[in-house]
Amino acid sequence: MRKIHLFILTLLSFTVFAQKQPSPKQIQEFDAYVESARKQWNVPGLSIVVVKDNQVIFKKGYGVRQLTGDASGKSEPVDTQTLFACASTTKAMTVTLMGMLVDEGKLAWNDPVSKYLPELQLYDPYVTRELRIRDLLIHDTGIGSTDFMTGAMTIPVNEMFRRMEMVKPSYSFRAGFAYQNTFYSAAGRIIERITGKTWAEFLKERIFLPLGMTRTAPKRSYITDTNVTRPHYNINDTIRVIDYGADSEIGSAGAVWSSADDISKWVICMLDSSKYSGGRLVKPETWAEMFTPQTFFPEDEYPTMQILKPNWRTYGLGWYQHDYKGHKVNFHTGSLAGLTAITGQLPDEKLGVYVFGNYDHAEVRHALMYKAFDCFALGGTRDWSTEFKALYTNLNEQRKKTAKAFADKRVLNTSPSLPLTAYAGAYYSPLYGRTKVDVAGNQLLINVNDNSLNATLSHWHYDTFYGPYQKAWYGKALARFTLGVSGNVDRLIVDGMEFSKE
Repeated sequence: MRKIHLFILTLLSFTVFAQKQPSPKQIQEFDAYVESARKQWNVPGLSIVVVKDNQVIFKKGYGVRQLTGDASGKSEPVDTQTLFACASTTKAMTVTLMGMLVDEGKLAWNDPVSKYLPELQLYDPYVTRELRIRDLLIHDTGIGSTDFMTGAMTIPVNEMFRRMEMVKPSYSFRAGFAYQNTFYSAAGRIIERITGKTWAEFLKERIFLPLGMTRTAPKRSYITDTNVTRPHYNINDTIRVIDYGADSEIGSAGAVWSSADDISKWVICMLDSSKYSGGRLVKPETWAEMFTPQTFFPEDEYPTMQILKPNWRTYGLGWYQHDYKGHKVNFHTGSLAGLTAITGQLPDEKLGVYVFGNYDHAEVRHALMYKAFDCFALGGTRDWSTEFKALYTNLNEQRKKTAKAFADKRVLNTSPSLPLTAYAGAYYSPLYGRTKVDVAGNQLLINVNDNSLNATLSHWHYDTFYGPYQKAWYGKALARFTLGVSGNVDRLIVDGMEFSKE
């Protein structure tokens, strides 16, 4: 009788294990769906990995690394070793590093930031005094995006911290949500102050090395491999390769590069309470704190929420969260110019997915994440790609209508108040830096912060000028000049950045 019981238990074990494994049909259908969705969204190349129960159950590369190919005219295919930008999914790694320091008693989540970064002063002295480590990681400080510090200038991070004192809050402290990269840079600098190592060195030593992530780089400048994707952007209805962005001073907010093969190790580790073959990255209670809801994020943070309609939306420490079919989802996107990423978890199903792409804001990433959840855990045949494509097509049409409404406001047959030469010269802002304006024929050439932003502007109406940035994927610049009481130009406002004439 005992042998029969053992036989039955063994049989049941194999049956349960078999039930957890995707069938060949599931794999085939999901594979076909990914490729179909990639083509539907015109993404040149992407790679995807799905893990379940501590195993990789699906991984594949699709399309090409770059559309234009190499000198021979050949476009190299994407595979699971191709390196892509992790972008803001890097934030969860930075949080994990801070969690290690919490475990070691070197900091606490609620420590004052001023204890480690006294040079970080904010517009409101009260917020400077009350700002905690936790606040750096959950986008609730009241300070809106300061991405102009990396997009419109090239300055060291300590200079960014100095200028934060001039940034007026967008809402009250801890009373809202506005995505903030500069504060994740502050988190990285705190790690450096405590450990005496660069954020990149500490990241390699404490995460990449233990997990065996041998192809993952803390920044693109660390990559020596040639199996790397290129960024793509739609310029005048043509998808083109664009330049890589510079390695940012705020690397701890989004600088990591990895491949589907390597990132699978990170996904498995994060699903399994930070465990890996040699131990665990952080203590169970620290791992739990990282995924505990800390604040709310608004519906308009992601247009996909209009269709998903979750009952709740929260943000943990480096993770967005919401409910889906009665299950908790942890996820985060990453976006750099021409490059995308998304990682998502169904923790109670021990299912994780990671998608890389090489086309600017290719939101097929969301569709593939939810399709993976359905296909490998929750069931359902919903065509997320088609639904999300319709959603984003509609949003693009709305943007076109907004652009047309802007064009309709143009007052025709006006002239500048002064000769073009009167607008030329040097302009300065203690927050936004320096801008130089030159005249070329009947146009103005604007150079913001020594070629960080360059644009060629034609007269639009009155004292407003409009035209393309030199880097076409930046779009078009709108520059408005104002005159002082003397009748001379005294201010220049370029896309919301205000400068005074020197």
